[in-house]
Amino acid sequence: MPIIDVACFPLDTMADPITIEDIYDLFRTSQAEADRRAAEADRRAAEADQRLERLERIAANTSREVAGLTTRWGQFVENLVEPAVIRLFQSRGIDVQETSRRMKSKRPGAQMEIDIFAVDGDVAVAIEVKSRLAQRDVDDFLGKLGRFRQAFPHYSDYALYGAVAGIEIDAGVDRYAYQQGLFVIQQTGDTVTIANDEVFRPAAW
Repeated sequence: MPIIDVACFPLDTMADPITIEDIYDLFRTSQAEADRRAAEADRRAAEADQRLERLERIAANTSREVAGLTTRWGQFVENLVEPAVIRLFQSRGIDVQETSRRMKSKRPGAQMEIDIFAVDGDVAVAIEVKSRLAQRDVDDFLGKLGRFRQAFPHYSDYALYGAVAGIEIDAGVDRYAYQQGLFVIQQTGDTVTIANDEVFRPAAW
């Protein structure tokens, strides 16, 4: 029951006796006001829920669109890099003849995907392709190379080299990858080139 505020009665009527009907009237008035406020609170809560649902739908749609855009952009970068791979590595004395994309392994403990894989005879190059290459991408790829023979045991006898490619490369990341023994492929005009100098000696995994 709401608290009855006697201040609601005018001062000039306080001398008159308060009847039970007066108390009921005050209670009904207070209860009606409480009900009105509760209904208003429920209405605002319902509107807030509807706005939240709309925001969640917008966020979900945006996430799907961004994911789709990221996938298409990644495919564009791979399409730019793959046609040049054989030429680039043959010019560095690595005589690969074939390329494949999205080579996957589901072997326990060594699940991975290699964006571009170039191979011939007993030599192969695994290439990680990013639209923007960051140091964490290089570190993740080095981890992949360390597990590569477990993931793809049929290449165990191959000399395996690694390369990272990026349209944008964060500051210092090209040098970091170089120091890890990786080839660095970058965009130059309408094509791509290997950024490593001629004295570079790649690591073999």
